[in-house]
Amino acid sequence: MEKLICEIEALIYASEYGITPAEIRQVMETVIEKPLDEQEIHSVLSEIERRYQQEDRVMELRMVNSAYQFLTKPRFYGTINQLQAHRAKKKLSQAALETLAIIAYRQPITKLEIEQIRGVNCDYSVQRLLEKELIVIAGKSESVGRPILYGTSSLFMDHFGLNSVADLPKLKEIVAESNTIGESTN
Repeated sequence: MEKLICEIEALIYASEYGITPAEIRQVMETVIEKPLDEQEIHSVLSEIERRYQQEDRVMELRMVNSAYQFLTKPRFYGTINQLQAHRAKKKLSQAALETLAIIAYRQPITKLEIEQIRGVNCDYSVQRLLEKELIVIAGKSESVGRPILYGTSSLFMDHFGLNSVADLPKLKEIVAESNTIGESTN
């Protein structure tokens, strides 16, 4: 059992993105040349998760977007944030972030609809988001001209630690009442 735990731990660690229990099972059955049942995989994942909950570990095993991956524990976010600050050239521009937020909340959405919301051309932002694989082409609209529809990708879900778009913060949770225009009449 310990060998299987180590093998699966190495598999999760080596995965560029999260890895699903089905993928783990498929790979491990090839490696050990015998079938594994789903319960065995979940038992091993629970044991790995338990081991990484110890205080002296910097990472933890988390399920994000229906796949397992090692993530740094929240108490180290400040340190990691400093590293990210030094890698600013890889950050998204304000325009790209706004475009990404619109796509996330209104998906599937056309480029014209995004531009109507933002009030400016968004060709460059959409192209950058596609290059970074944070959005995908989700199909074509049934409207005149059949414009392309955009939606968020699984990489977006991984990057923001979401299991589904339902996990996005509700707009009323992130928009402060102080951002309203005019006076409230009670």
